[in-house]
Amino acid sequence: MFDALVIGAGPAGLMAAEELARAGRKVLVCEAKPSPARKFLMAGKSGLNITKDEESDSFIAAYGDAWLAPMIAGFGPAQVVIWARGLGQEVFTGSSDRVFPRSMKGSPLLRAWLARLAGMGVELRSRWRWAGFADQGFVFDTPEGRQVLQPAVTVLALGGASWARLGSDAAWLPWLAEKGVQIAPFRPANMGFAVEWSPHMAKHFGAAIKGAALHVGGRVERGEFVISARGVEGGGIYAVSRDLREGGQLTLDLMPDVSGDEISARLSRMKPAETLVNKLRKLGLPPAAVALVMEFGKGRPPVEAIKQLDLRLAGPRPIDEAISVAGGVMQAAVTEGLELRAIPRVFVCGEMLDWEAPTGGYLLTGAWATGRWAGMAAAAAL
Repeated sequence: MFDALVIGAGPAGLMAAEELARAGRKVLVCEAKPSPARKFLMAGKSGLNITKDEESDSFIAAYGDAWLAPMIAGFGPAQVVIWARGLGQEVFTGSSDRVFPRSMKGSPLLRAWLARLAGMGVELRSRWRWAGFADQGFVFDTPEGRQVLQPAVTVLALGGASWARLGSDAAWLPWLAEKGVQIAPFRPANMGFAVEWSPHMAKHFGAAIKGAALHVGGRVERGEFVISARGVEGGGIYAVSRDLREGGQLTLDLMPDVSGDEISARLSRMKPAETLVNKLRKLGLPPAAVALVMEFGKGRPPVEAIKQLDLRLAGPRPIDEAISVAGGVMQAAVTEGLELRAIPRVFVCGEMLDWEAPTGGYLLTGAWATGRWAGMAAAAAL
């Protein structure tokens, strides 16, 4: 028999389960998919960035809204590292201060974590999809048919609205809204942007633009991004995606370490009859960067086209392609312990909550921190 239910076996849900079990509670975790933490494992395919080695105040500031501050302070970068090492997963800090497991993958960490949770008595049921409320309980569609559970406390860790095929499909939204829970509309975050390319750009699809400075309003970020058939995407774009989503203009400096005067001087030493493409190549711009200048900088003086290149974006890519989302259960809808005011003894955590952070370790740390916070509060409620 169990007295605490966690719905959703992603990073936030598993962390809530761990805290409940640590407090001596019998915990059941229900997961809609055949296996747990699918989005977590997908994130680890290119290197699992678990957190960032950064001063506490600076790290917390990346989340913008101060309401997550006590949660992040309680489980920030230092605590994430200690926790991972406690699972036998040694970590290292990369050149950009991002922290990774030595294995670089999510699967070894997840296996160790699931083994520890099982040892703590946590039961995991896969293919148990939450289907709403009924009879003061939670209805599930399961391989054995429809089931109704009536736990003493429940933690919802159902994800946001991106990567539906991995489990974050926001199917829960109408059920909470019907109960009077205040929910901010979901919007894509850490996403690419569409561009209506000319045909000549096709040969550059997949090429990376490195070393550029990305200007949006008064903000400047240095980062790499990729030209794709759908538009532009990658870390540099994600870093400014919030400002772009809100209507900011993206301007590139393709040679941020070289002054405009120096570029002018170099151009003046070239033969006047040379084509602009040849001149740009001689300046050291790679083919994809040259193509961007020709795409968006025609008719402008070369120095301006290189140092102040305005990209014409056609809006963010669809929300289901986004790495994360903004929006979700609002701060006003929960207590300080993340208990839903409209549904007592039901707690929420992870990407269900209305918070937003950049990539670079902030997303996973935020999920773990809020899951821990909700798990502790749920245990205290018992």
